[in-house]
Amino acid sequence: MFKRFKRSCLLLIALLLALPLAACQIKPAEKKLEKVRVAEVTHSLFYTPQYVALAKGFFKDEGLDVQVTTTPGGDKTMTALLSNGADIALVGSETSIYVQAQGSSDPVINFAQLTQTDGTFLVAREKIDNFSWDMLKGTTFLGQRKGGMPQMAGEFVLKKHGIDPHKDLTLIQNIDFANIATAFASGTGDFVQLFEPTASIFEKEGKGHVIASFGTESGHIPYTTFMAKESYMKENAKTIESFTKAIYKAQQWVQDTDSKEIAKAIQPYFEDTDLDIMATVIERYKSQGSFATDPILDQEEWDNLQNIMDEAGELPKRIEHETLVNTEIAEKVK
Repeated sequence: MFKRFKRSCLLLIALLLALPLAACQIKPAEKKLEKVRVAEVTHSLFYTPQYVALAKGFFKDEGLDVQVTTTPGGDKTMTALLSNGADIALVGSETSIYVQAQGSSDPVINFAQLTQTDGTFLVAREKIDNFSWDMLKGTTFLGQRKGGMPQMAGEFVLKKHGIDPHKDLTLIQNIDFANIATAFASGTGDFVQLFEPTASIFEKEGKGHVIASFGTESGHIPYTTFMAKESYMKENAKTIESFTKAIYKAQQWVQDTDSKEIAKAIQPYFEDTDLDIMATVIERYKSQGSFATDPILDQEEWDNLQNIMDEAGELPKRIEHETLVNTEIAEKVK
């Protein structure tokens, strides 16, 4: 009987000792993340800070489960936003002006800027050591789609250098965005306006040579921003603020981090792109100041955007900065 009592005591002691260990292994319930649907106009290294926010968990730190879908073209991206197929759009600010000019009762508001220059480069078929813009006169130039920001910025730069894009060269702009690089590679055009990483890939493969930057030439503009319908922003003010905080954190991380390390961090989102090419592209965009260092879209950038649109004959009407831009959120998180 004493042995049974002894065994019972030992068993009880063992159970008491095990309880704290078991308690340590019980994980607290994870906080449920809020789902946010983002429609991006294209999948590009130009949007590096967004992918950093995803890769580094900055959105999750703010309690957000951000799901990004690529909706090629500004029209498709804006359609997704207006039809509630997305909560937030990442697209050129000019699209919000187009929507407002059509008399929208629920304006699309720009609340966080991601890129602040044009993201395209002038690529020549042959290497040019001492390039000057007047070399384009009399040549065939493969430009971007009419009405889009790349095309408007491209024409703005050409005119800035005394070139009439519709008289001084043969301008081709009826090729779909996705097929421009292929058309140039197959022999169309003497010069082409390309985004990265295509421009750097062409250089590596000997298909072309980067000779100038449209981003450097056209100055600061709200090239791509995060925007949402005014109604969504009012109903989800905390969500928008948390989203902007994550973006700002990513922008700062990009500014303070080596391009190779950035490339490694976001490589899962660009599995088919060579890591060295990624680092080259990111460094090229960083060095020319394409990535915004904070989410604030200021008055000067907004005016420059509308001046470029007006020069291209694509500005339906001038819209005041405060009508379509909310800087309060960005200023608060900064």
